[in-house]
Amino acid sequence: MNSKIIIISGDPNSINSEIIFKAWKEVSKLKKEKITLIGNFQLLYDQAKKLKIKIPLKKINNINEKNDGNFLNIIDYPLKYKKCFKVQKKHATKYVTGCLNLANKICTERKIKGFINCPIDKKLIKKKGIHGVTEFIAKKSKIKKFSEVMMLYNKKLSVVPVTTHIKVVNISKNIKKKNLIKKISTLNFYFKKIFKYWPKIAVLGLNPHNAEYEKNSEEVKQIIPAIKYLKMKANIFGPMAADSFFNSDYKKYDVIVGMYHDQVLIPFKNLFKFDAINITLGLKYIRMSPDHGTARDIIGKNLADNQSLINCINFLDRLR
Repeated sequence: MNSKIIIISGDPNSINSEIIFKAWKEVSKLKKEKITLIGNFQLLYDQAKKLKIKIPLKKINNINEKNDGNFLNIIDYPLKYKKCFKVQKKHATKYVTGCLNLANKICTERKIKGFINCPIDKKLIKKKGIHGVTEFIAKKSKIKKFSEVMMLYNKKLSVVPVTTHIKVVNISKNIKKKNLIKKISTLNFYFKKIFKYWPKIAVLGLNPHNAEYEKNSEEVKQIIPAIKYLKMKANIFGPMAADSFFNSDYKKYDVIVGMYHDQVLIPFKNLFKFDAINITLGLKYIRMSPDHGTARDIIGKNLADNQSLINCINFLDRLR
């Protein structure tokens, strides 16, 4: 497996260049030698100048070019812009999707262990059935729906939402036994593949107090049957009442599976802040991103926290 670490510069209207430059300066020379950035060379040069961050940048043609660790190597991807932190949406969309496609191609063909994409405004890639980078890459990799997993990881705990970036009104119709089985089976298999042990998994219910286990509740009709089926293959427990679970019960488990995005991401982010990473499981490689957004309110202010990107680099570097 190739040891290269690919980072996609992500949304051009963001704090991404700031966290990339800060992270590159902090990592060891050995890690610098492995890092290759996919992005627009001139944009990154202009953004470094605007941020007043001195960093040695080098334009390269492909992933195989040698890196001595003295420069941040950049595979140059075309982008039209006039102002370096105010790129028009149509140009930003073409740029972001193009960089993602290139990273996917490199990882698939060159057998590189994975890539890190810096934050992206979901509006740039949103199409029917695609609500975020997880879904974008899953479709590109021909992964069936609910066989891709978005896992937020901290060394103390991970969380996985069954449904990701969909409206609340659509959550219930997607909570089906077959969907839960696909999602949790993928989680169980790839967690073991990465961390070398089977995870202890807790599954949350959908409704307050698990709808008191009424016959027509999602807990009784869909969630409990899925858990019973999965008990033959996984170390799984639930459904747990979500309202109090994150007080202390979560500490007994490796992974918490919630029914929707905010059910697990709100408590997780309150617990770990920026000390976490977003990992996509179910692909031929690992796709990762920092656990935060584009933070447009602090662009150019040198206030961005690069801890999550550092965590991504360290995690990907340790993978075998």
